[in-house]
Amino acid sequence: MSTQKPILVWFRRDLRVSDHPALHAAAQSGAPVIAVFIKDEQVERLGAAPKWRLGKALGVFEKTLNDLNIQLVLRSGPALEVLQALIKQTDAQAVYWSRLYDPSSVARDTDVKSSLRAQNVEARSFGGHLMFEPWSVETKTGGMYKVYTPFWRSVKDREVEVPLPAPSQIAKSEAVKSDTLQEWALGAAMRRGGAIVERHAQVGERAAQDRLAEFIDNDVADYVQMRDIPSTRGTSGLSENLALGEISPHQCWHAGMRALHEGSADAEVFLKELVWREFAYHLMHHTPHILDSNWKPDWDKFKWNTDASHPDVIAWKQGRTGIEFVDAAMREMYVTGKMHNRGRMIVASYLTKHLLTHWKVGQAWFDECLTDWDPASNAMGWQWAAGSGPDASPYFRVFNPVTQLDKFDRDRGYVRAWIAEGHGNPSETSLSFFDAIPESWSLTPDASYPQPVVDAATGRQRALDAYQARGF
Repeated sequence: MSTQKPILVWFRRDLRVSDHPALHAAAQSGAPVIAVFIKDEQVERLGAAPKWRLGKALGVFEKTLNDLNIQLVLRSGPALEVLQALIKQTDAQAVYWSRLYDPSSVARDTDVKSSLRAQNVEARSFGGHLMFEPWSVETKTGGMYKVYTPFWRSVKDREVEVPLPAPSQIAKSEAVKSDTLQEWALGAAMRRGGAIVERHAQVGERAAQDRLAEFIDNDVADYVQMRDIPSTRGTSGLSENLALGEISPHQCWHAGMRALHEGSADAEVFLKELVWREFAYHLMHHTPHILDSNWKPDWDKFKWNTDASHPDVIAWKQGRTGIEFVDAAMREMYVTGKMHNRGRMIVASYLTKHLLTHWKVGQAWFDECLTDWDPASNAMGWQWAAGSGPDASPYFRVFNPVTQLDKFDRDRGYVRAWIAEGHGNPSETSLSFFDAIPESWSLTPDASYPQPVVDAATGRQRALDAYQARGF
């Protein structure tokens, strides 16, 4: 047992032991390490699916830490109060953590850091959630980037730090009283849906590393062609792991670069997708209002529907719009916790343009339903689709969900995978939808498939007329 005072490593959305700068620094010090996760108000505010996924991640992570003789201490309450109590209880000399970038986390962490330092406790934050700190990427005039392509050009040749290994030896600390995951019941709001989604989740650091390796070995060579085909395994699937830091973007980047240098030209597009995530955080850092307000203020004059209980919105939520691409994508989300990226664009465009509903209604629903929920990516994606955001899809670009289906799901494999109604021998995944959704929806697979709430042509023209009427 080390005679040094312990270091608390405060984990949040960084549930891994490899390529973890804060944990690495604590281990290198030779001091005992106590891992802590705090169920504070930010965790409490999570939607049903991301909170459920967090609970599963913490269960796996606890076992990973145990293999390193590190206890994961679970505590509930305001972060500063919990940390102060643990410092007093363990006589800890320092608290280390990985930086987060949303406004709530920045405010919380700034308060924690200043308060602890005022009490002569070392408080250090580290990178790791992003490859490039948002403030470190600047235009030639010193400002922020508002368009993705020049952002990509500015970082594509930057050196990305080589991933750190997992610590091999860490001084053991004395046991500390902890809450239990059972007491927390983080998955309670998912109800029966959790058992369905769990079949499709790949939880934990090892699963994330295996997923990355499989993608690089088998799929990245055809990434450009296959990533837009929702019925195939054409993407990495790493979004749920990146969202909770079960894998680092640095690890993904270097794997992609190796594939590129070994002749897989499509790997560059995978790298661009990693940088798209960085761009979302860059925007959130510089313009935090992107999370809850129109990024382009001109859109404040547009009269969106904001009623989340409107019958058209309910049909959208239930995957019963009568538009097959929209409905298949929504049902995929309820069964797997995720949605193919092409599907995300289609359902967002349909809600904001065909149904003229505020992007915030869709954003809030995704906040509730996605296991790969990410504050920056979700906000930017919705504003991109609505036309109100930076580097957005032009307002007059209204995706036609019917022709999009013909282009990306010609044989209707995606539709058959997720829509049971009207099919004599429905797929297992399409039937799982009815087991995952709230019983109060009273939906059954033997019901008739609905006629379109708003058909593609009518919805497009209605949207264009509304934009013109308001001076767009």
